[in-house]
Amino acid sequence: MGVTQADFRAALLDGAIGRPSGLVDSAGRAAGRRFDVYRNNVAVSLTEALAAGFPATVKLLGETNFKSVAGVFLRQSPPATPMMMHYGAGFPEFLAGFPPLARLGYLGDVAALELALRRSYHAADAAPMAPDNLAAIPPDAMPDVTFTFAPAVELIRSPWPVHAIWAFNMDDGPKPEAIAQDVLVLRPAFDPEPHPLPPGAYEALSALMNGQPLGTAADRGTAAHGAFDLGALLAQLLAGNALTGSPAKA
Repeated sequence: MGVTQADFRAALLDGAIGRPSGLVDSAGRAAGRRFDVYRNNVAVSLTEALAAGFPATVKLLGETNFKSVAGVFLRQSPPATPMMMHYGAGFPEFLAGFPPLARLGYLGDVAALELALRRSYHAADAAPMAPDNLAAIPPDAMPDVTFTFAPAVELIRSPWPVHAIWAFNMDDGPKPEAIAQDVLVLRPAFDPEPHPLPPGAYEALSALMNGQPLGTAADRGTAAHGAFDLGALLAQLLAGNALTGSPAKA
C-alpha cells in the first residue's frame, strides 16, 4: 500500500513522526535519510518565512523561543499556497491562543499588526481619489457621501499599546505606555505605514469602510469621543491615498 498524502504531510512537518512506511524514491529505494534531510529543509524554510513576516514578534520572543513556537505552529498549519509571502495568516490567532504565551497578551495583536503591514504591502494598486473630488461636494450633501477604500488600507483594534510596542522593537521608538491603541495602515507610495489613531477614529473608520455614509461615521466617532475630529481623519485618508475613485451618495 502506498503512502497517503496526509501521512506524508504529517511526517514531513513533525519530526516526532517516523518516516512514512513504504516511501521510496524514483529508483525504488527506501527514502531513509534523504527524507530526513528534506523534512529538515521544509521546517527551516517555513520557520524562516515566518520570521521574515513577523520580525517584531521574533524580537519580542527571542530567536530561540520563536523557532520553538514556530515549530508548533507549522506542524498544525501547513502552507495553503506555494507563495511563502502569504504564509502565516493564522499565526496571530495561534499566538493569542497558545497557552505557554498567555502572559504575553499583546503578542497576538503585535503579530496581527505585522500581518496587516504585509497584506498592505502585497495589496493591489488603486488610483487615489483627487482631493478636488471631495472639495467639490456641497456642504449639505456631505453627510450622505460614501467612500471606496484602497485594498492596501488595514484597520487594527487592540486593548494593548500595539503600535508603540511595534515601534519600540522596529524603529527604536519610545518605551510603550500602558494604553489601548487602534492602528490604521496606509500605503501612500510603495511601503505601508502604521498610524496610531486618536479616540473615535476607529469607530468612524469602521463605519466608512463598511459602506456607511459620512454623517453616520461622524456620529459614531463623536459618540465614542466628544472631541473626535472628522476633518483631520479625512485629511489623513487623502494624504495616505486611502480613498479611491469618486465619492458616492448613499
